[in-house]
Amino acid sequence: QGHVLSPTDAWFAAIAYSIQIYFDFSAYSDMAVGIARIMGIDLPINFASPYKARNIADFWKRWHITLSRFLRDYVYIPLGGNRQGNKRRLFNLMLTMLIGGIWHGAGWTFLIWGALHGAYLGIVLVWQSTRICASISRLYVWKYAAWVITMIAVIFAWVPFRAESMTSMNSIWMSMLWL
Repeated sequence: QGHVLSPTDAWFAAIAYSIQIYFDFSAYSDMAVGIARIMGIDLPINFASPYKARNIADFWKRWHITLSRFLRDYVYIPLGGNRQGNKRRLFNLMLTMLIGGIWHGAGWTFLIWGALHGAYLGIVLVWQSTRICASISRLYVWKYAAWVITMIAVIFAWVPFRAESMTSMNSIWMSMLWL
């Protein structure tokens, strides 16, 4: 509406939307599976507590599982998947997530949402190959920190998914970043 949000309001709005989309998607996924079972059809589970994920790769194994499998089987793997080295794997991840963003909507904000998740997956891939990750990944405090980092990244990425325009997305992000 043209006014600048405070950082607190911006984060509150982003968290509220994260809760809304979680319950919306969880509910209609559960309803679809339940109604199908009433009719004798077994649909695959499509939602498995994604906000419990400790990294973005785990998030995508839990969120919109059927779309993730489709993108993996019909985009990522035909592009070469992880068989052609890490640079190509990073490219394949990014392109797959960009296509996933476009699948959700034909707009720049959805493309940015897909690009963010592609970048996040790339960061996880690189991080998991480091010695630091191997040495701290078993620590309880790291498991909690990894969950917090993942949730911040997911909440930050919901902004372009929900934003009506690039201008509103940028405004909310600037407030979230205290800029």
